[in-house]
Amino acid sequence: MRPAESDRLPRLAAARSGGGHAPAAGDPDVTVVTTRLLWARALRDFGDGFVAVLLPVYLTALGLGPAAIGLVATLALLGSALTTLGIGVVSGRFGQRRLLMAASVVMAASGFVFAATDALAIILLVALVGTINPSAGSVSIFVPLEHAVLTRAVPDAERTRSFARYSLVGAMAAALGALAAASPDLLARTGLSEIVALRAMFVLYAALGIAGGLVYRSLPREAPAEVGSGHSVLGPSRGIVVRLAALFCVDSFAGGFAVQSLLALWLFERFDLSLAEAGLFFFWSGVLSAFSFPVAAWLATRIGLVNTMVFTHIPSSLCLIGAAFAPQVEVALGLLLLRAALSQMDVPTRSSYVMAVVTPPERTAAASFTAVPRSLAAAAGPAIAGAIFAAGWQATPFILCGVLKIA
Repeated sequence: MRPAESDRLPRLAAARSGGGHAPAAGDPDVTVVTTRLLWARALRDFGDGFVAVLLPVYLTALGLGPAAIGLVATLALLGSALTTLGIGVVSGRFGQRRLLMAASVVMAASGFVFAATDALAIILLVALVGTINPSAGSVSIFVPLEHAVLTRAVPDAERTRSFARYSLVGAMAAALGALAAASPDLLARTGLSEIVALRAMFVLYAALGIAGGLVYRSLPREAPAEVGSGHSVLGPSRGIVVRLAALFCVDSFAGGFAVQSLLALWLFERFDLSLAEAGLFFFWSGVLSAFSFPVAAWLATRIGLVNTMVFTHIPSSLCLIGAAFAPQVEVALGLLLLRAALSQMDVPTRSSYVMAVVTPPERTAAASFTAVPRSLAAAAGPAIAGAIFAAGWQATPFILCGVLKIA
């Protein structure tokens, strides 16, 4: 996309809106909605941040191997895809606020059940139907609902910056969550066993789900005309949404080979990192990703949304491939940190672009139907990567990820 094309996006969105009031940047309702969404996102991503790092450690402590860990990650991503698809279909009937509260209940239940069981069958079931996130990213049933609420609340001219701020808060919270992944080591010093300390973190994850639900409950209710209309399915924007979904699908299939839980497992086994060291690395990785979001918003105003999405992927993928061949831990971590500074710059621009090119009644459905193929494509990666990892080719999944993303 040329810069001039990005300038036309706000006008395109306005033309598709069919009239109606556009919220002003200083509108008190805008501030209330965006602030509460940011708090809810922070709570949720803090939990996702430490779960993504602790998941392979916890499953290993339960006696599971890399192949089983990859299967758990795959089912978690597959479950997110299926529930996200369902959200896109029913959001117009039940309303985003109510569905966000329901998703928070599922998050709380996921944490409590994970903390209470060591049965593989139950773990696999909860991974499929729950909210456990092995990627600490934006693959979640919450995301399309939050995107639709945020887009409805902010003016078109502020949309990309609002998504950048929303992504920044989430990434910073996930980074702090990764840092908190060292907590089981600290709890073990008090006399708790490793498994009990790890279970305590999943209880904390459940508590964060409850807290997030209370924040969502304080969001303003949708107008009666916005709920129960059933206008959540795709209409005039179906063609472009399908094309975007196919494009995002290719990228996400590649990303599934390098989800954070498998990257953590590789660091543990390849370089013998401790839990505290891995948590510190993922903290700084998250910080770099977070501060790339406002840079992405600035860059999009100069080279366009699509160019920003595309041109940051090639160097980040080369860094991942280089890390797979790195002989020393310092080199590997340095390349992975550089990758972190570049690899997520497409997140706010992608979200803004999708919201710009569809009509307002289609926004939740569009967010869902572009996220679902991404989740489905990403879901295939961890199981394949886990099998490759178990076969002894530990760096191969990351090489495949980088090559596919470049291609």
